[in-house]
Amino acid sequence: MSKPTSSENIVSQKYDRCLADLLVKAGVGFGVGVVASVILFRRRTWPVALSTGFGMGAAYADCDRSFNPARVPGTRIVTQTGDVPQA
Repeated sequence: MSKPTSSENIVSQKYDRCLADLLVKAGVGFGVGVVASVILFRRRTWPVALSTGFGMGAAYADCDRSFNPARVPGTRIVTQTGDVPQA
């Protein structure tokens, strides 16, 4: 029988996943921006900033969904009594 996980550990794991997701998505966005800047836009800086921002925004949206699952489209929150809370 395993010991139940504390709420602090659950929140800590979610923050760790959010930080890792932010680093990966911002890094991919940065890389895409550098490639686009060099190939398409004659070494301008705005494609790098734009694509990095897109990556960070996608990571923020994913993190928001992990902390607040009610924001996922089509999700219904049902209480134990079966009542659906009014938003």
